[in-house]
Amino acid sequence: MSSAIAQPTPDTIQILAHEQYDAPESLTPASVAPDPLAQFRAWFTAVAAQGTVREPEAMTLCTATVAGVPSARVVLLKQADARGFVFYTNHTSRKGRELAANPHAALAFYWREVHRQVRVVGRAERVSRAESEEYFHSRPRGSQVGAWASRQSSAVAEGEVQARADALAQRFGEGEVPLPDFWGGWRIVPDEVEFWLGKPSRLHDRVVYTREEGSPDDAPRWRVERLAP
Repeated sequence: MSSAIAQPTPDTIQILAHEQYDAPESLTPASVAPDPLAQFRAWFTAVAAQGTVREPEAMTLCTATVAGVPSARVVLLKQADARGFVFYTNHTSRKGRELAANPHAALAFYWREVHRQVRVVGRAERVSRAESEEYFHSRPRGSQVGAWASRQSSAVAEGEVQARADALAQRFGEGEVPLPDFWGGWRIVPDEVEFWLGKPSRLHDRVVYTREEGSPDDAPRWRVERLAP
């Protein structure tokens, strides 16, 4: 897909056109799995196997301060399990601080090449230290050292982080790089998950799952509805 642009004034860009979405399949409440995480796994594995989407695990993560000021960034999904969606970060980063103070978040996956999106709204919880340890030690060694070197989201001088990484690499030598106390995983436990399928004339298929109030985390019940495009 491509967009044509115009620049009527030096400080204005206008998007003039957008190619039509035209997914060949259909999406209805009757065609999806009863559980949104099962539906996500089905979509994700199909997209990953197809190979036309680069980094299907890339997702926009939106957090907010307790005052409601939002921030967004793209992070990588590392696990989708029966409880939710897992990613890892420095807990002192902006997103880490905001999640600690206001443990709610939204995710969005956009798979342009296959005309699909997935949107998630839910509660944030830290994963166990054992889970974080297992993932941390599966990362390339340079990334493990980098987690120690970067005081994520803080202002730094030019070359400061690399100098710190070089010093830490020398300090750790050939030994194991320990998991920093300030680094680990978060799981977004969904209360709402929407699946979107692009269709011509903007008449997209949208199906949303909403967790029923009082539904337990280990056996959630879901209401499944179609949304207007």
